[in-house]
Amino acid sequence: MNDWPEGWTDDNRSGNRYGQGSDSDRPEGARVMRHVQRPPAPPQQRPAPPRQRQPEPPQYAGGYDNNAGYDNGYNTGQVYGGGGNGYGDGGRGDGGYVQGRPAPDWRRRIKIGALSLVVVVLAVSIGTYFWADSKLKREVDLSKVIERPKAGDGTNYLIVGSDSRAGMTAEDKKKLHTGSAEGKRTDSMMILHDGSNGPTLISLPRDSNVEIPSFKGSDSGKLYPGRGRFTKLNAAYAMDGPELLVRTVEFNTGLRIDHYCEIGFGGFAKIVDAIGGVELDIPKAFKDKWSGADFQAGKQTLNGEQALAFVRTRHAFSSDLDRTKNQQKFLAALASQTATPATILNPFKLYPTMGAGLDTLVVDKDMSLWSLSQMFFALKDVTGGDGKSMNMPISGSTGGNLVWDKAKVKQLVEQLKNDEKVTVSDN
Repeated sequence: MNDWPEGWTDDNRSGNRYGQGSDSDRPEGARVMRHVQRPPAPPQQRPAPPRQRQPEPPQYAGGYDNNAGYDNGYNTGQVYGGGGNGYGDGGRGDGGYVQGRPAPDWRRRIKIGALSLVVVVLAVSIGTYFWADSKLKREVDLSKVIERPKAGDGTNYLIVGSDSRAGMTAEDKKKLHTGSAEGKRTDSMMILHDGSNGPTLISLPRDSNVEIPSFKGSDSGKLYPGRGRFTKLNAAYAMDGPELLVRTVEFNTGLRIDHYCEIGFGGFAKIVDAIGGVELDIPKAFKDKWSGADFQAGKQTLNGEQALAFVRTRHAFSSDLDRTKNQQKFLAALASQTATPATILNPFKLYPTMGAGLDTLVVDKDMSLWSLSQMFFALKDVTGGDGKSMNMPISGSTGGNLVWDKAKVKQLVEQLKNDEKVTVSDN
């Protein structure tokens, strides 16, 4: 069945005749087109209109809204594109006021800062300790000393100033008037007792008349018997070094030496220069061409060269005891002016000072940096508080050597052993 109008077929339809008429004698408009009955279309559901987003009302400063329901985002702190609730707060309900960053927790910051500072201080302190400890020359072996007295209360240090010129240039030797003698000898010797009744510093004159006892050679290990020979104290050091010196001091006093500390000429002068000099009150003017000393009376600041001349001078005095008094006085002043916050807390002074002294410092193998610091602070307290400085009591002389007062020496040693307050006086 063909549903197309009469005269229309699929063939003539393909001839591109649409809208151009035909060769029939009947006009196209008069042709009758068959009515094609189509079933009624089902009723269509009308789609629901899309929901339109309500325009947001403009927001004014302070959260005031003149046009409820409209928000263009121009409010204080408003984030563009955020939803609004008619109050210009982007739905936060904070009245239009934007909450800033939380207040800093200063207590927590202070704790963190304090902890960081403690860590840094500890790190620097530990580093300084190991640096300084590595510089100590632990060359004296007190285990080689034989027939030692029993230890008493407190700590006894044997402090020795030697004429060692190690590390000094020809120019240094000329400037410091040290000469160029080979080897080294003891220029000063002191016993420092550090106990509960304050420190006591006792000078041992180099010309003290003492007996050289039996001893074991520090290098050979050979045992040398005592011959009952008396000589100057500094001869013991010249014969076999620090170990024989300790043995001789212990034999002639009966006091056990716990630690040994020795410093040479060069190190002594460098320490003084590193701290900027030492202020000293010299009661009487004196000169000594041998040491280079040339001092006026009164307060003055001594540099390294002058300090060394001051403690070495002996030709300007009638007795070696006067020189030992000067040595005690200067050593206490040096310790007192070094152990100050201005030096300890200032790395630009502390490190040069420590470096200058530790480079030429010789100690025993059991000496720790802590023990060394204890010795140093005990020296500082010698002239203050309960501290006491004195010479070994002398009763006379023989052959140019100074003879110790045996009774006073015995009483002094007993007081030191028992860590009692020293009541013995020198001459």
